[in-house]
Amino acid sequence: MMDPGQQVHKDPTGANLQIRAAEPEDAEAIAAVLLAAFAEFKALYSDGGFAATTPTAEQVAGRMAEGPVWLALSAGSVVGTVSVVPKGDGMYVRGMAVLPEARGHGAGDLLLERVEGFARAHTHRRLFLSTTPFLARAIRLYERWGFRRTEEGPHDLFGTPLFTMVKELD
Repeated sequence: MMDPGQQVHKDPTGANLQIRAAEPEDAEAIAAVLLAAFAEFKALYSDGGFAATTPTAEQVAGRMAEGPVWLALSAGSVVGTVSVVPKGDGMYVRGMAVLPEARGHGAGDLLLERVEGFARAHTHRRLFLSTTPFLARAIRLYERWGFRRTEEGPHDLFGTPLFTMVKELD
């Protein structure tokens, strides 16, 4: 039986993609996805920036107390994740990642759809996130979803350059 908060969609290969809320026992899988998704960019991060971007399972479990976390699953395996933290009238989007081999199949879109739906349901007026200039594919995804670069900070993550993107919600 499917959880009422779970979405199921077919990816272009015909596999089922599902989005569901993460549970504490998912922390290890979330940490593994974050590490695998950002590993190819490790040399572009400072050591501290990479560590902050790829938290351990224990750190992920701690973050789960700060706001909801969702998983994208394909054939029952975790292929992506995202979390949000309420901040003022907005929702801060963090920890968004899709495994390299799962990119281009719609998981990122489904995760952002869940984030936006959650934010709207909780009457938040905007979504915002911080990203690095070298994550071009992620930036294109965010732009497709209506996020725009702003001058808001932070501009640095332990020596790794950052910029903020915002999407105003109607």
